[in-house]
Amino acid sequence: MTTQRKLVTVGIVAALGLASYGVIIYPMQHAEEYRKVQESWRADIDRDKIQPGGMRVWSDPFQERKKEVPLYMQKPRKEE
Repeated sequence: MTTQRKLVTVGIVAALGLASYGVIIYPMQHAEEYRKVQESWRADIDRDKIQPGGMRVWSDPFQERKKEVPLYMQKPRKEE
């Protein structure tokens, strides 16, 4: 392998390392700072209002869900 080829390879690896630092490593090390910025940006957003198609607002997937009876299994209500 020639010296020029080695320098190009090292340069590419260094560029990828610097790019990944700015995109991946720095935000992970400063998570609290990014969390505060996101809270301030999202303070005026009503999540229920912008949710498309009447879908539920995001919830924790690991939290146990309530057992809801589907409409076709519900007993009909007596009208008075």
